[in-house]
Amino acid sequence: MPKLRLTTQRESIFNNEVISKFELFNSLFLTLPFYKIKDTGTLLPLFFKSCEEGIANGQKPAQIIEEFFAKFTSYTDRKDIIDLLFRFIQYIERQVVLFDAVEDASFTKLNTTDEQSTLAFILKKNADNKPMLAKIEKLIDELSLRLVLTAHPTQFYPGNVLAIITDLTKAIRDNDITAMNSLLQQLGK
Repeated sequence: MPKLRLTTQRESIFNNEVISKFELFNSLFLTLPFYKIKDTGTLLPLFFKSCEEGIANGQKPAQIIEEFFAKFTSYTDRKDIIDLLFRFIQYIERQVVLFDAVEDASFTKLNTTDEQSTLAFILKKNADNKPMLAKIEKLIDELSLRLVLTAHPTQFYPGNVLAIITDLTKAIRDNDITAMNSLLQQLGK
């Protein structure tokens, strides 16, 4: 019996248009020299790995943080440690902005009105295939939906950041590397 697979092409487009581009632009983003964020782009992946390993080993958050700072930085002052942790948060917020811009730039490629992906098309195509119709009916019966309302991060951004997101989305869509570089640098300020 043929498997019902509707997402393969869409997943491929998402991986190529969003994930790969984000990883490429993020690698550039990690190396930008941001104001008051010395070495943040270099330290953040190390901090992430330290957190993953620490959690896997059952360490407490305070212990993970202490070991990270002892191993990878010369910070001993509590204020400096808190400042860097805050900068990590700021940096991650900028990565979210970058991801949103990359995803928005790929919207038309990801959300096509491809008739072959519709339930009506699949039902029509399989009108004479009773086993497939039974499988589709079972999937629909088992389908459940849970509505979750969340705040989107962009609703908290000031106007100038929203403008950068809009411009960055357009630059990514247009493959304008010069504009992307300029806008990524603006995010670092």
